[in-house]
Amino acid sequence: MHKNRALLSTIVALLACVFLLAACGQRGSDDREPDLTLENVRLAFIHVGDQADRGYTYRQHRGTTDMMAALGISERQVLNFWNITPGAAVTTSIEEAIEWGADMIFGTSFAFGAPMLEAARQYPDVHFFHATGNLAVEANLPNYHNYFGNMSQGRFLSGVAAGLRTESNILGFVAAWPNPEVITGYTAFFLGAQSVNPDVRMYVMYLNAWNDPTVEGQIAQALIDRGADVLGQHADSPTTQTVAQSAGVWSVGYNNDMRNEAPDAFLVAPMFDWSVYLTYAVRTLVENGPGSVRTDVLYGLNEGMVLLSDLNPATVVPGTAEAIAEAEARLRGGWNIFTGPIYGADGVRILADGEQWREPISAPSWAHIVRGITVLD
Repeated sequence: MHKNRALLSTIVALLACVFLLAACGQRGSDDREPDLTLENVRLAFIHVGDQADRGYTYRQHRGTTDMMAALGISERQVLNFWNITPGAAVTTSIEEAIEWGADMIFGTSFAFGAPMLEAARQYPDVHFFHATGNLAVEANLPNYHNYFGNMSQGRFLSGVAAGLRTESNILGFVAAWPNPEVITGYTAFFLGAQSVNPDVRMYVMYLNAWNDPTVEGQIAQALIDRGADVLGQHADSPTTQTVAQSAGVWSVGYNNDMRNEAPDAFLVAPMFDWSVYLTYAVRTLVENGPGSVRTDVLYGLNEGMVLLSDLNPATVVPGTAEAIAEAEARLRGGWNIFTGPIYGADGVRILADGEQWREPISAPSWAHIVRGITVLD
């Protein structure tokens, strides 16, 4: 009888150990670290590219490292996934991050939204942060967030430099995708140019990729062949800049100061400082707990998340710095870029005189082609 009791006790103890070990292996479930600190929080970043692009992902990772320096986060607390394509690879990366013990998972590409939202529902104690996305407000989950920078402001200011620089009054824009984020950006760029040069017009061509240097170069040259003497870009590599350099025209970069790649062409570049949001999100969650981070965040010039590179004194025309400073002061004071009258490419009025359009959420959503812009096949 005593032997049976002893055997039963042993079995119960073994089962308890099994359940305990299983629980320990499930960091990301109910046993998650209850008291996060800046010394133990774990952060995972899922990137669509890698730092070598010298553009979008380069700048995203710069935001990570600047946030780490500001908060004292160590390298052992950060896990990066590079060159992740939309779809199953995102889900796989999320699962690997949770197995590693991630408390906060950041996805940096628009197409990552759906798998991140699905994971947020499956893992309610893990916090998901999606840059450029538009699903958080409707989903209304305490652990799913969208964030972006008001890049229209930076685009507008860089357009001022382009509008003053052009001699042909023809701009060209190398655009990634025909989606609202890209359309919003190049519209703001054009409106900035038009604000100082009413005669300017612009051709746009899509490369249907975020980062394809070969096609980007072909499009840049095609725009130059159309008469464009200043090129803008929403593409992740410096190829537009180097093509402009080779052709003897001028260019506006994106996400990075690209004058090293094109010293005789590069004018300026609008850029993100992603560390502004990352520092806010990590510090707020650690210090105040779940529910403390805003669901949807759009930061701009006044918050320091959008900025311009230094102007290239070798390429900008005299008076550019002053014109940009004047426009920046208006933007910081609350002036809205999308203020009527604005007409569509078909001549139909989009906004009446004085009428304003404002982004409803952080993800850019302007989708009109305005008068003066021609989209080419």
